[in-house]
Amino acid sequence: MTASEEQATQAAAAPDRVAELEARLGLTFSDRVQALTALTHKSYVNEHREEMGQDNERLEFLGDAVVDLIVSHRLMERFPRAREGELSKMRASVVDEAGLASMARSIELGRLLRLGRGEELTGGREKSSLLADAMEAVIAAVFLERGLRGAQALVDRSLEETYARASAGTLDRDYKTQLQETCQSRFRLSPRYRVTAEHGPDHDKVFEVEVAVHGQVLGNGKGRSKKDAEQVAASRALEALQRSAAEPEEAGSPSPPEALSPPMPQPEAIAEAPAAPGPPAPEAVPAPPPPPERKKPARSPAAAQKGAGGRRTARKRPKAAPSRAGKTKTARPKRPKPRAGRKASPRRGKGR
Repeated sequence: MTASEEQATQAAAAPDRVAELEARLGLTFSDRVQALTALTHKSYVNEHREEMGQDNERLEFLGDAVVDLIVSHRLMERFPRAREGELSKMRASVVDEAGLASMARSIELGRLLRLGRGEELTGGREKSSLLADAMEAVIAAVFLERGLRGAQALVDRSLEETYARASAGTLDRDYKTQLQETCQSRFRLSPRYRVTAEHGPDHDKVFEVEVAVHGQVLGNGKGRSKKDAEQVAASRALEALQRSAAEPEEAGSPSPPEALSPPMPQPEAIAEAPAAPGPPAPEAVPAPPPPPERKKPARSPAAAQKGAGGRRTARKRPKAAPSRAGKTKTARPKRPKPRAGRKASPRRGKGR
């Protein structure tokens, strides 16, 4: 038995995967072996070498080029005035790993993949990188089966929301950022995220997150990480807000901004309580009279003269002359000299 015959036998032995893929895509594959190859990861081939099968890496290579061509054509049609740099930036945002993984999740492609045991244990069916590669392989299989028009119909159906985001100028922002901006502009509030449940073992855990605005839950999401679950919850909250804005307001029902706006504090009426009876106030005691002013004694004439402005001249004491030993001595007053022309009186003798 040749290798092609073995592959055909394997495809016939596992018709459920290909048939379910056909039902989700809305088409049939004449080459079922090729369709099964698009769903086969290399980890499965490494663990089942006896089956002589192929992995989807070659189809992934072709699908990458097909997606670039289709998206580039659609962006040029939608944005005829955009420059080459702007188109390249939008195309990179549309066909990145997150965009292709979102396409794969929209058709639940992870459930149809053939994975090895190691990838199964590590949650490979929810890995964005693995889902993006598988989606490119599926697009390549559709291209080989239905040509460029068939592949273009599949890509357009999966990326319609992404094209709308590109037209609105919000392509390079994630769902959490968009929800934050929407809530701030409409309600003047920020969304709150809360983990509601965790399931599974540590190596394969699933988180459930809800997002609320002013206590009102707007969306829920699940993911292999808290960030992925928050992104899903934010995207569903945006969808809910868009639906509420598009629906006509019912009579007597408040609009979404009013329903989510925080209540204004109302002033409460405070009743004045009667004062409790206290002890009687003490009687007023009259203040004592001020003490009589004391009269100052009469001053002497000298003191009165001094108080009137007169001053006594103090005698000047002679300054002390410094001595040789360093001690100060009081200088004696000098005697007046005799006037000129006057003789000194003779001394009297002892016997006179």
